[in-house]
Amino acid sequence: MKDRKLLSIVIPAFNEADVLPEFQRRLAAVANVLQIECEIVYVNDGSTDGTPSVLRALRQRDDRIAIIELSRNFGKELAMTAGIDHARGDAVIVIDADLQDPPELIPELVRGWEEGYDVVYAQRTERDGESLAKKVTATLFYRVIGKLAHFYIPRDTGDFRLLSRRAVEALGRLREQHRFMKGLFAWIGYPQKAVPYRRDPRHAGQSKWNYWKLWNFALEGITSFSTAPLKAATYIGTLTAAFAFIYGGYIIVSTLLFGNAVAGYPSLMTAILFLGGIQLAALGVIGEYLARMFDEAKGRPLYLISEHQPSRPAMRPRLATRQHGVRRVGT
Repeated sequence: MKDRKLLSIVIPAFNEADVLPEFQRRLAAVANVLQIECEIVYVNDGSTDGTPSVLRALRQRDDRIAIIELSRNFGKELAMTAGIDHARGDAVIVIDADLQDPPELIPELVRGWEEGYDVVYAQRTERDGESLAKKVTATLFYRVIGKLAHFYIPRDTGDFRLLSRRAVEALGRLREQHRFMKGLFAWIGYPQKAVPYRRDPRHAGQSKWNYWKLWNFALEGITSFSTAPLKAATYIGTLTAAFAFIYGGYIIVSTLLFGNAVAGYPSLMTAILFLGGIQLAALGVIGEYLARMFDEAKGRPLYLISEHQPSRPAMRPRLATRQHGVRRVGT
């Protein structure tokens, strides 16, 4: 007799103690009505509040809960990776714990999977509870990265999505250190489907993403999936050199024909500062790519696990997946 299918729900959590009880209540209500067995995988990403104790208390009340404790804060992208690596399901759903992404949408994601789609992603139509500046910058970012990447990255789409086992296996083969997961989810290809929804404001607590972190996140995405900044630096450098050559020729001809009674200090300083600025900007772009090559060359594991508490019911062995770059510390 064929085994009943299993759905894994992966939740990265960093300092989410205030919202976790309500999130688990709503998630459990959804899991209870699904016609499929579920495991709920929480990844504690080095939280410094009461998140670990809240997770342990929740696990005492729900046998479906598994907890992965990372050895420190590795960031959301790597916490998601850890959860997906250890998910046992025939399909895996990734969702944030802040309740901006409603767990009640999960049945619709599952229906898309049952229709034959390998990736079913939730696409935002509205972003409630966010400032106008954040909405505008997010919209601009998704359109810029969509133009720069050499493959389609869905607009207005976060990490909330379902992945089939085939998609999880493919994702497991991508082990780069600098991980822009939205790009990786799209890069693997396979049939994908969008499910529109309205994003809610946070249920409690504060967002961990300030504008500086969002800027670095955008930079990560652009440099991970496009060499356009390097090409732009080349084009700007070439145009600047051509302009300098033409201007230099003009100065020589002007001096020979009309002389040069004035020293021209302001124009000289302007040209020097302009050229110096262009050179430093180009070096900065090259440095961003070089730093990423340096990190990849080290070959360090993506994350370290200090403790893994699996869901308690007897479950079939985890389906085969590649676990490159994973090291456990302790039990």
